[in-house]
Amino acid sequence: MQISLFKTTRSQTIFWFSLSLLLATVCNVLILQRAFGGEYVVQDDVRQHVFWMLRFIDPALFPNDLIADYFQSLAPWGYRQLYQGFAAIGLNPLTLSKLLPVVLSLATAGYAFGVAMQLLPVPFAGFVASALTSQVLWTHDDVVSATPRAFLPPLFLAFLYYLLRQDIKPFWRRSLLPCLIIIALEGLFYPQYVLVFSGIAALQVITWRQELKGFYVGWSRNRQDYWFSGACLGVAFLVLLPIALSSLPYGSVITGTEARKLPEFLSLGRNRFFWDDPLRYWLVAERSGLFPNFRPWFLAIGAFLPLLLLWARRHPAQFPLIRQVSSKTVVLIRVAIVAIVLFFAAHALLFTLYLPSRYTEYTLRFVLVFATAIAVTLLLQAVWHGLERQRHKKQLVWALTAAVGAVLLLYPVYSKDQARNSYWIGENPQLYQFLAQQPKDVLIASLVREVDNVPTFAQRSLLVGREYALPYHVGYGSQFRQRVVDTIQAQYALDPVVLANFIRTYGIDFWILDQYRSFDANAPLTSWIRQYPEAIAQARSQLAQGAPALKKLAKSCTVSRDKNLRVLSTACVLEKIKSGERIRSR
Repeated sequence: MQISLFKTTRSQTIFWFSLSLLLATVCNVLILQRAFGGEYVVQDDVRQHVFWMLRFIDPALFPNDLIADYFQSLAPWGYRQLYQGFAAIGLNPLTLSKLLPVVLSLATAGYAFGVAMQLLPVPFAGFVASALTSQVLWTHDDVVSATPRAFLPPLFLAFLYYLLRQDIKPFWRRSLLPCLIIIALEGLFYPQYVLVFSGIAALQVITWRQELKGFYVGWSRNRQDYWFSGACLGVAFLVLLPIALSSLPYGSVITGTEARKLPEFLSLGRNRFFWDDPLRYWLVAERSGLFPNFRPWFLAIGAFLPLLLLWARRHPAQFPLIRQVSSKTVVLIRVAIVAIVLFFAAHALLFTLYLPSRYTEYTLRFVLVFATAIAVTLLLQAVWHGLERQRHKKQLVWALTAAVGAVLLLYPVYSKDQARNSYWIGENPQLYQFLAQQPKDVLIASLVREVDNVPTFAQRSLLVGREYALPYHVGYGSQFRQRVVDTIQAQYALDPVVLANFIRTYGIDFWILDQYRSFDANAPLTSWIRQYPEAIAQARSQLAQGAPALKKLAKSCTVSRDKNLRVLSTACVLEKIKSGERIRSR
């Protein structure tokens, strides 16, 4: 058993690498079962970043659509071209979004194995790192989203892999050129992480090592490090320059000072960023925290690697593998330093560098992945080494090994935080079918959360929707906010003239209501629209005075139903109002 676990041979490398990809494949099968589990199934973030790409199939879709145009403007060039290229050969963007995670996750698992082998050249360590990487991917919804950030894990690990191969000749072909290509690709798919790659490359010219007199930090004496760092920074500059010089079609990025004044970023907001609890704000909050969503939990083992290495180097007889731990593990320190520096820079320049947590989520997770893989391998081998002659304790060692294997292999089964839970299943097929039969230029108004699926499943435009309420760009955020406020005022207006003016101003064709909740006085307090408190206060005041005009017309102007949802024809509403028909409560 010890031979198969801790010896480095070609056959063992192939075996453990194959097992790594097999585990990643099993995780993919679980995801694909959910992704293709029905006609109306979509990943959460696809509803933002991919739905507009249906224009590649039918350019007539979403005409003059603020939401579609905005999310199209956010898409990095390479990401957009990838989807457009597959659409040109007939592959629907929604289908591609379900298939891409398979390729990306397998590539990530493979590179994780390769990086681990550079740090500790033991195939079992590579397997542990790859298995942990698969757990990280499938307990978060980044890769499964097939959005720009889905390309981060494979490109990041590919960069680390080729970075660690600088000692292999020829250097320029084995390490430098691949790293330059990866930086360029990162700029095409997820530009903000070019800053992370640049920071890691810049730290190549600084060396630190343990010496007899202490810890030495200084400039590298290897000219190759300067060539590598300079070339990477040069490519990064060329990649980011066009982005920095490009104009923003939807206004500047909101500043931290401005954001603190908006309810959208506060306790009632869908995009809550600021928290009263400083520990939560700085450490674990989803958007502002240093390390949000800490899972899988056993990555915490990696935090103790420095202590383990210190102990193992003092007791090498107990930890025979310590001699094989490469000095390249310093890259983990460099990655952590860069991530933390960019984290605080993002806080200082809020929101110019977007969300601070984006710089530490995956970087620190992967640091812990490789640290945990090294720690588990060292500890397990030390146990086997210490008990190899004590046959009466072999059962204990086997049990320990089996437990480690079970934790790694069965995690997708017992975990409750799997990426497959991020898929939304459309529960209103009749609604989607009815709307899909309407002209492509119709515009739908609604405050019901279920309509977030309409652009994806029915390919029709919404005036507003919870999923699209992103206030990070001033131009888009202000327009969207005004639309929501106007919709709230019109839906709860007692005066039918206010309702009619709203419909004409925005060109609304249909209005979707929840027959149980849309006019419930308490419903807005638990809905996403609560982040517009002034409009909600006015709506509740009007509800206290009587039935809104739209409620009175709901029954007579309903043209389609699906469960609790009603679709109203605004042409009917306008006709009723224009004719002066007595609007009575239905």
